[in-house]
Amino acid sequence: MTSKERIGRMFEHREADRVAITDSPWAGTLARWKREGMPAGADWRDFFGIDKIETISVDISPRYEKKVLEETADYIISTTEYGITLKNFKIPDSTPEFLDYRVNTPEKWAEAKARMDLSRDRIPWDFLKNNYPRWKAEGRWINGLFWFGFDVLHSWMVGTETVLIAMLEDPGWFSDMAGAYLDRTIALYDILWDEGYTFDSIFWYDDMGYKNRTFFSNELYAGLLQPLHKKAIDWAHNHGIKAHLHSCGNVMTRVPQLVEIGLDALNPIEIKAGMDLKALKRSYGDRLVFHGGADALLMDTPAKIIPYIEEILPVVKEKGGYIFSSDHSIPNTVSLDCYRQIVDAVKRAGSY
Repeated sequence: MTSKERIGRMFEHREADRVAITDSPWAGTLARWKREGMPAGADWRDFFGIDKIETISVDISPRYEKKVLEETADYIISTTEYGITLKNFKIPDSTPEFLDYRVNTPEKWAEAKARMDLSRDRIPWDFLKNNYPRWKAEGRWINGLFWFGFDVLHSWMVGTETVLIAMLEDPGWFSDMAGAYLDRTIALYDILWDEGYTFDSIFWYDDMGYKNRTFFSNELYAGLLQPLHKKAIDWAHNHGIKAHLHSCGNVMTRVPQLVEIGLDALNPIEIKAGMDLKALKRSYGDRLVFHGGADALLMDTPAKIIPYIEEILPVVKEKGGYIFSSDHSIPNTVSLDCYRQIVDAVKRAGSY
């Protein structure tokens, strides 16, 4: 089966030859695998024989100037198109330090919003012309990457503290920002779709949880963010495609609200944050596709991760509706041989 056929069956809650398998290795992980024998020019997905998901993205940033402010042997401080000042460390796979947010008041937001035009050069036409026909011919699953909601604001625009305060004290400002990003995303994908670049699902990042709980209450979600999520999901369904949300952390209490608005798939089912994959399958397995659920902290130890795979896969693969991956990404502690064992175990336990 092609990736499109296999993943499509998971979304239809039907069995296939096996569950779909996809993931996101760190750059350092890929470098390690090459040192350990993966050919330099290989697509790692072909090397391991797993599914291929491709992504179309558009630029909805305010397009602030990107420039390097300082560089040393250890780090680079630079500005981004979203107006953030970042300190990126040169150690492989390090997490950047967020130093400053240019957009931190409603007035600064008004300035940023005015810069978010809908010019056609925000769409990567050349990239699509060079790659899209091959994706379609090979039967790959294609996502349209949406970018709106809590995640873009707290991580790439105004900062977590400012956003959470705004949700309580200035909800109109929050709604204007989150809504503006969604409206511009939809407008650009309308252009793409009309040009013939159709795809299989929308996929968006909106990390609403951390360890054991969500960043904000279900009541705040219902009033401020759920209507925007529904608008995105409705856009997808009106185009005959699926809606796929990535929300890190523990969002167990939010799943009923997501099901209520018609979400098709949830990722990454972060076990290390307290998500319960078996319980989710029991309660929502006929309505939601679960994508993820393999604890990344165990993936470097076959003696721990393989028994988990052999225990969980027979449960979650039932009647389709499951895509295997880590519960975030593949860290550089995972060797080539270890990941090969993981894939082999998933193919055995996840076959139909």
